[in-house]
Amino acid sequence: MQKYRFPALIALWLGITTSIFAANADHQEKPVIVTATRTAQTADAALASVTVITRKDIERQQARSIQDLFRGVPGVNVVNQGGAGKATFVQMRGTESDHVLVMIDNIKVGSATSGTTAFENIPIEQIDRIEIVRGPRSSLYGSEAIGGVIHIFTRKGDGTGLKQNFGFGGGSFGTLEGSTGLSYGGKQGWFNMTASGIGTQGFNACNGSSSAGCFINEPQPDRDGYRNVAGSARAGYRFQNGLEIDGSFMQSAGNSQFDGSFANKAVLMQQVLGGTARYSPLDFWRINLIGGRSREDSDNFLNTAALGTTFQNRFNTIRDTISVLNDFTVNPNHLLTIGMDYQKDHVKSTEAFTVHSRNNWGVFAQHQATIAKHDFQLSLRHDDNQQFGSRVTGGAGWGYPLTENTRLLFNFGSAFKAPTFNELYYPFSSNPNLRPEDSRSYEFGIRGKTDWGNWSLNLFETHIKHLIAFDAETFAPVNIDKARIRGFEGIFSTQIKGWQFNTNLTLLNPEDRSSGLNRGNILPRRAEQSFRVDADRQFGQYAMGAMLLVEGQRYDNLANTRKLDSYVKFDLRAEYIFNRHWRLQGRIENLFNERYETAAFYNQPGRNFFAMVRYQP
Repeated sequence: MQKYRFPALIALWLGITTSIFAANADHQEKPVIVTATRTAQTADAALASVTVITRKDIERQQARSIQDLFRGVPGVNVVNQGGAGKATFVQMRGTESDHVLVMIDNIKVGSATSGTTAFENIPIEQIDRIEIVRGPRSSLYGSEAIGGVIHIFTRKGDGTGLKQNFGFGGGSFGTLEGSTGLSYGGKQGWFNMTASGIGTQGFNACNGSSSAGCFINEPQPDRDGYRNVAGSARAGYRFQNGLEIDGSFMQSAGNSQFDGSFANKAVLMQQVLGGTARYSPLDFWRINLIGGRSREDSDNFLNTAALGTTFQNRFNTIRDTISVLNDFTVNPNHLLTIGMDYQKDHVKSTEAFTVHSRNNWGVFAQHQATIAKHDFQLSLRHDDNQQFGSRVTGGAGWGYPLTENTRLLFNFGSAFKAPTFNELYYPFSSNPNLRPEDSRSYEFGIRGKTDWGNWSLNLFETHIKHLIAFDAETFAPVNIDKARIRGFEGIFSTQIKGWQFNTNLTLLNPEDRSSGLNRGNILPRRAEQSFRVDADRQFGQYAMGAMLLVEGQRYDNLANTRKLDSYVKFDLRAEYIFNRHWRLQGRIENLFNERYETAAFYNQPGRNFFAMVRYQP
């Protein structure tokens, strides 16, 4: 996007939203979050930019996957390679997909080889809520959190006795889905168990030819299916002495078909096991002990008519983490947190990686304070990486209430990202000379509540040195000398005559600032503009809604010679509530059958439908 278009697009969006939403509004409840500061606070109190997606939001939107749910979220860009179960990458505020730290129930997840998380294999039926924190958080979490943090929480008991839930549905592309769960919530203990499954015949993932696209030597115009079976369990108990413990387990396993000349089928498994203990030995001191293991396995095969199925390679990675957090409440206006993190990554692969494991120790301190209406958050962290040595990162946040319902915000953060095992050592497409990435980010924002709704406006800028980007021309990762990312996020929500409206706009200028031929180019696969509006209303036993998503053009390579066009996607959804427990949901996705790509040559679904029956007391 050219720079001069930023003010014009912002002004246009502000004019449209304020004219549409100039009506009385009912405000939503304030969700409690833990990701922004590693301590509990309401989303309104957070100095960071936060989006919370609840179970009610997931079911209201009738989202079928995380990529479905994340598209159009402020500051979030989704790249998918061919539909359900295919590689899905999430970028935040224009940074790389491996600049997003992902956790499930307080445990860090992700592949040590690729550096990314297999979002496509996390079943949405297992999710209770998601917290998305935009902006750097390395000063609290260490490596990876340059663009932000995504924290996924699995379902849990809600404190209202024993309950069972059930859902079954199907739709286009030969898709069938089902889930069932049992939960209990009491005064001291709770548990939840959920199982889910999905099977789809899919569609042709790649439209590439022998000359380009999807790593295939010749077209493979078949349907690329996906199967997944998943389960999760989560339980907790509070003892009389105040000790709280909880544990969680989630496993997702299946297989995915795709297009490729080296491999075109993968057998996948993702697993997370973790536990937390919380205790207050003194009134002002609270200890949190967190430990867990995440695992990602991928066995890859080539299936041909001539030779049948042939094993190609295996990638198994394990990440072990331990964290100790100490919260000291000095007084009601001052909270000091001192913590330690340990992480060890293991790689087991049929490929010849020259290094198979590494560990990282991190210590940090954070001070949250309120002084004369000024809110402050200051953090400092030191990481000692086995391969790349020491890194020091810091963060600072400031908030000030201009009025009772309007708040001014400023944030600064430094961050770093260590290269992944694939980037350093994968045979024939790696670069052992890569350096860790370093960043500095600034954010200025204002948020508020009025009679006509809730709103926030954010301007941000990130400077990255030694940015690692995949060069499609050389088929290897490279350090870009410098990159500068500027952006704007605007969010409005309101109710008008029973209709709930949620709208947001993201404008992005992710620019390559290196000294080479690509200087001034747009970084690959980032949409320069993204606009989303959701509208929902209930009419007695009926509910209906719609989603409009508009995403601007993007480029697929560093040279900006392969352009991906902008697109407009429109979805409709409806629901009939039989009684307190039963309901029927249905939706039509991509109503106008828009053809679009988020990665070159990889198809996205055309017009399709899905219907589901749900039982939930």
